[in-house]
Amino acid sequence: MVFEEYCVQEASLSEEANVFYHALEHLPNKQGLLLVVADTEAECEFGEPGAYKEVLHSSVMIFYKIAQRVEEIEKSVIGDTRNWTEVQEFILEGFPAIQNLGKVLFLVHLLAYLASIMGNILIITITWADHRLQTPMYFFLSSFSFFECCFITTVIPKLLAIFLSGRQSISFAACFTQAFVFLFLGTTVFFLMAVLSLDRYLAICKPLYYPTIMNPRMCFLLVAACLSLGFVLMVVPIIMLSQASFCGSHVIPHFFCDFGPLIHLSCSDTSSTEMLAFVLALFILLTSLLITIIAYSNIVVTIVRLPSAKERQKAFSTCSSHLIVLCLMYGSCVFIYVKPKQTNRLNSNREAALVNTVVTPLLNPVIYTLRNKQVHQALRDALSRVRVQK
Repeated sequence: MVFEEYCVQEASLSEEANVFYHALEHLPNKQGLLLVVADTEAECEFGEPGAYKEVLHSSVMIFYKIAQRVEEIEKSVIGDTRNWTEVQEFILEGFPAIQNLGKVLFLVHLLAYLASIMGNILIITITWADHRLQTPMYFFLSSFSFFECCFITTVIPKLLAIFLSGRQSISFAACFTQAFVFLFLGTTVFFLMAVLSLDRYLAICKPLYYPTIMNPRMCFLLVAACLSLGFVLMVVPIIMLSQASFCGSHVIPHFFCDFGPLIHLSCSDTSSTEMLAFVLALFILLTSLLITIIAYSNIVVTIVRLPSAKERQKAFSTCSSHLIVLCLMYGSCVFIYVKPKQTNRLNSNREAALVNTVVTPLLNPVIYTLRNKQVHQALRDALSRVRVQK
């Protein structure tokens, strides 16, 4: 090596040579520098030694600084990649403050989950078994019950495991799959509730047009539209978030993989993803809520005009129970999702999410269907047929 030999020979004549040699030893790649040194030496053979040393000094210092910067960038990139690949799974924290009540809470939530599943399955079964219930309203209600079963099954089993055994691990792929399915089904349920409100509006306020508008084909298309909207609106933000880098803590302060906590764990710039999620949440909730409010407002106006006080009381009782469930669902979702910064109020999101995943799924079968006299009659007929067969 030309430059190394030169520095060793001239060490007694110049301290700068030692500096050059030290710089060369710390460079990660000397090839580029040696080419410059070789060219410089060739050019300086016909010049003065001082010119050779001056050019060498400039060349070494420039390359040394470049090499240091490249090394820093490489370390940064390698470090980020290492942190990203290390997050192969997440830990669902659950409710650490009340973990001492885990077994009691497990039992309570298990009973609520089973009651909700059994109530919804009963609605689906009786709707398809009894021809008197094969109407547009009960088609929507049975679809609603099916999606509700899938929706709560996405998160409740993990919640039960957390109450029983404490923190639960979930793989990276399973976590994002759970987040997508939860948000997709949740969006579908909200749009389906708007369709149910629209169905009741047409049945009560436009009875003559109702059979023509709500034909079987239209009912199927409305449910398909709810599913399609739920899928299209949720797949984009979930894919964007899944491509972000995750480093540092992998503990999710929740009992399932929700959008806000996952954004909180990302070490990438997620401002565009957060804004997209905010806009979509606002669109979904406001659109479905606006349709529901307009439908029920017209229903109330029609009810007020009913001549019988008994009929008015019955109709108001039904509407008020529906509105209670709607307020619970919309209120909790607005609290959780309608905020520009998804990392705000993370600790409170767990309690609000319980309303959507435990409370309202338990109330929906009772309020929307099991209080209905037609359903009561269908159940009695089904039980009497079972007894006769025995």
